[in-house]
Amino acid sequence: MDYLEIEKKGEYAIITMNRAKVNAVNFQMVNEIRSTFKSMQEDDSVSGVILTGRTGVFSAGLDLIELYDYDEARIREFFIAFGLMYVELAKFTKPFICAITGHSPAGGTVIAIAADYRIMAEGEKYGIGLNEVAVNVQITTNLIEAYSFWLGKSLAYRYILEGKLLNTKEALEARLVDEVVPMEEVLPKAESRMKHYLQADRNIWLNTKTKLRGEWLEKLKEQSEEELAEALKVWWSPEVRMKMQMFKAMLAAKKAK
Repeated sequence: MDYLEIEKKGEYAIITMNRAKVNAVNFQMVNEIRSTFKSMQEDDSVSGVILTGRTGVFSAGLDLIELYDYDEARIREFFIAFGLMYVELAKFTKPFICAITGHSPAGGTVIAIAADYRIMAEGEKYGIGLNEVAVNVQITTNLIEAYSFWLGKSLAYRYILEGKLLNTKEALEARLVDEVVPMEEVLPKAESRMKHYLQADRNIWLNTKTKLRGEWLEKLKEQSEEELAEALKVWWSPEVRMKMQMFKAMLAAKKAK
């Protein structure tokens, strides 16, 4: 693995996303997350997983700079793989906790909302939320359903259309995250919560998680050709391409300073 670090601690594993500089999600990271969670699901020695990131950032979302240069076949494959990654994380049966170590917009939130519990570092500059509308990425029905599951339909509806990025206080109030703590406490708190989960009978816990997610999981579906075509149409539209090009130029200018 180039972008994931795995540490086993007794019954559970800690997976750390470690792709410089901000854990931006590209095709390789998607594939590494998918293969790692598949192995964790199949490994009977692993009873739960904590996913975390670099200090100051959990994941800044999709790597729009790299994705901008994908050709039509590659970006199609990426969208399919990214959608499957989310479905697989949502269906992961074992305890799954996200220790959110900072900024986590858009694609970072996609990963986080699949978890059973989310603990986020406090800090005014950190944001979380499905702000796809604001960054010119077409949101899927699966993600809308997930947001509605955690936030309720009314709040999810409003925040998604606004392209709203929530600060940590707003995220806690909306129940998008379960705890907000100082950075140094994020991982210890996640481990404490995991140990609490693992005290329960394993089969009872897994069966209960499945029941609690029943309505949500029933609505999960593989991305349809129609929805995929819709996302690709938006991606290749001249207006969106121009905005992404401007975004690339802005980041390049910052990097040159």
